[in-house]
Amino acid sequence: MASSDRQSLIPSFLYTSSKTLLLQNLSNSSPDLAEISPAKKSLMIQSPSEPAGKIQMYSPEFYAACTAGGILSCGLTHMAVTPLDLVKCNMQIDPAKYKSISSGFGVLLKEQGVRGFFRGWVPTLLGYSAQGACKFGFYEFFKKYYSDIAGPEYATKYKTLIYLAGSASAEVIADIALCPFEAVKVRVQTQPGFARGLGDGLPKFVKSEGALGLYKGLVPLWGRQIPYTMMKFASFETIVEMIYKYAIPRPKSECSKELQLGISFAGGYVAGVFCAIVSHPADNLVSFLNNAKGATVGDAVKKIGVVGLFTRGLPLRIVMIGTLTGAQWGIYDAFKVFVGLPTTGGAAPVAAASEVAK
Repeated sequence: MASSDRQSLIPSFLYTSSKTLLLQNLSNSSPDLAEISPAKKSLMIQSPSEPAGKIQMYSPEFYAACTAGGILSCGLTHMAVTPLDLVKCNMQIDPAKYKSISSGFGVLLKEQGVRGFFRGWVPTLLGYSAQGACKFGFYEFFKKYYSDIAGPEYATKYKTLIYLAGSASAEVIADIALCPFEAVKVRVQTQPGFARGLGDGLPKFVKSEGALGLYKGLVPLWGRQIPYTMMKFASFETIVEMIYKYAIPRPKSECSKELQLGISFAGGYVAGVFCAIVSHPADNLVSFLNNAKGATVGDAVKKIGVVGLFTRGLPLRIVMIGTLTGAQWGIYDAFKVFVGLPTTGGAAPVAAASEVAK
């Protein structure tokens, strides 16, 4: 591993610097840090109470673990909230019929029965599994990549910008994977009788709209998901860092894994509320465009209205996205701990390392 690859990472004090004195000082001040052997060029990191050396940081195995964690966290959680998503999409498309959350569930139950609440669960599961794989895997990659470019000092000083840039880059790729599944999901959920699910819905959609029609909603999807993901990752990292700094009376390395996972869920839930508000107008556009053949963004704004773009279905989406995001970070970090990696976020470590170096 080249020297430049071992520097400028977030959190860099856990696995950077080749100065023996700095490493010794770090080890003395925090015995839970990874043990680094001067005879080895590979730097290892351990999660709390886990044996060191399970997975080498930023190795192919590391990115594979993050990708697998993203699949589990996004695919399972989005599938679990399919009933909420179903009501939310129908409230956005037909507010006269689906006037509120409670009445929306009542209408669906009366017209389609209990099974109707999970209509579209297959494209939801597959689409958001693909999205989660790209979102979390590429986020970890781009976070390291941009930190390497910035260097140790600027990576610490502008860490929030790195979180934003890394998450935005990852989401551009993730939405390309998600878009075809999202198009079919919305059509299945909002047009009763169109199709039972992905198996018959995908060929029917392609026959009606053409293969490129699957990506008709890509730009609005980027408009929804990129701000959402930037807020999701940057606010989560910041919130978790503040919790460890101000609310927990001991360092993160001394906290139990259960407490760390609880903090991940809490930070994720709060971040999810912000995500829902920021991305909601684009979410209304995605639902409208994927439901109406040949519709444009101008048609959506004209029909829904500017105020409607920001407010229609928002309370339900706040509940859904807050729960969803909290659960995603909980599952993702639980998987990381399971394979021997540390949980995401915490105190700003580079500054701590700088203080030791002085």
